[in-house]
Amino acid sequence: MNTSPSPFSTELYRFLKELDANNNRLWFNANKDRYINDVRDPMSRFIMAMQAPLKGISAHVVADPRPVGGSMFRIYRDTRFSKDKTPYKTHAAIHFRHKVGKDVHGPGLYFHMGPKDNGLGGGIWHPDSAALRKIRDRIAGHSGEWGRITQDQAFVEAFGGIGGEQLKRMPRDFDAEHPFADDLRRKDFFVMSDLTRKQVTGRGLIDEAERIYRIMTPLMTFLAKAVGLGW
Repeated sequence: MNTSPSPFSTELYRFLKELDANNNRLWFNANKDRYINDVRDPMSRFIMAMQAPLKGISAHVVADPRPVGGSMFRIYRDTRFSKDKTPYKTHAAIHFRHKVGKDVHGPGLYFHMGPKDNGLGGGIWHPDSAALRKIRDRIAGHSGEWGRITQDQAFVEAFGGIGGEQLKRMPRDFDAEHPFADDLRRKDFFVMSDLTRKQVTGRGLIDEAERIYRIMTPLMTFLAKAVGLGW
């Protein structure tokens, strides 16, 4: 068991809450040391602490503590195609990617922290059309396996079910009466398990992250196989 203190403190939430109220470059630059000390560096320590547990979960997951090009999402928003021009994200996030994936669209594990919600999860978010078709084909052709994964008691207790956007209509070539028709309409295949602030900042965070990610292993294996990858 890993009951060492969490790398995160309540200062993480204090900084993110104040950033939400002062989302501009002048304020951020004046408080950049706080961002480094209370958000960025603790995320790096969490990622390093997860390296050993993740090796026991998957040989294909990367835990890279670098602040740029590694497992943590940058705090800076891409505003080029957004009506919202605020420059900074008001949450912190980590994505343990599949080693062959270069962006967030591959299968991976996720950790989200913010003033409003916190959680551990993962899956495949917005796969391209070819990958999406492969996932739907595998669900349609392996419905027994899909049912055992998504209806498992530990899985349901942790996540409730599969989340993500859905089409209003069944995609072409799929049976509208299929027992998992709702999942065949999905555009994402993602799960999240809620955390409290106390869990994020308290002892046992590493153990809880490992526990949740292990529960996800059958789902991640299924999704990875669907797109021709190992897990």
